[in-house]
Amino acid sequence: MTAESQAPAEDHAPADRHSPDLTAGERAMLEGWLEYHRRTLAWKCEDLTDEQLRTASVPPSDLSLMGLVRHMSDVERSWFRKVLAGDDQGWIYWSDEDPDGDLHLTEADTWKGAYAVWQAEIETARTNAARFELDDLGLGKRRPHSEERYSLRWIYTHMIEEYARHNGHADLLRERIDGRTGE
Repeated sequence: MTAESQAPAEDHAPADRHSPDLTAGERAMLEGWLEYHRRTLAWKCEDLTDEQLRTASVPPSDLSLMGLVRHMSDVERSWFRKVLAGDDQGWIYWSDEDPDGDLHLTEADTWKGAYAVWQAEIETARTNAARFELDDLGLGKRRPHSEERYSLRWIYTHMIEEYARHNGHADLLRERIDGRTGE
C-alpha cells in the first residue's frame, strides 16, 4: 500500500462557498465571513446519511454534525432574534430541563428537519440584521436582569468566532465518519 492510498480523501469546497472580497467594506466583510462559515458547516454535512450525521464523536461526548447544526440554530436565534431584535421566541432545542438538548439526538431526528430549521433561523438573522447599522445596539438582552447591550458589529464578530470554532469540530467529526478532509 502506498502513502498516497493511505491518505484520507480531500474534499474540495463547493462552488457556492466564497471568501469575502479582499477589499470589501466592513459590513460586507463581516457578513461575507459569516456566510462563508455558515456554508462551511453545511458543506461538512453534505452527502452523509442521517445516521452518520447523528454519529457522536467519542464517548462521553454527544457532539455530532447534526447536533452542531441544531446548536447553531439556537445560537442564530439567540443572537439575531433575542439579543438584536428583542424577539424572545424561546429556544428550539435547549430547555431548562435539557440545556444540551441540541446535542441529544434520537432516531427521529433527521437532517431534513434540522437543516430546514437552521436555514429558517439564518434567514431570520439576515432579515433582522438588515434593519440595523453596525454600531446599533440590540433591542434585547442575553440574560434576564442584565443591562448589557451588544452592537450588531459585536454580534457578527461573535458569530464568526462561534462558527469557526464549531467548524473545527465539524472537520474532525467528518474525517472520523468517512475520512474526508478539506478547509
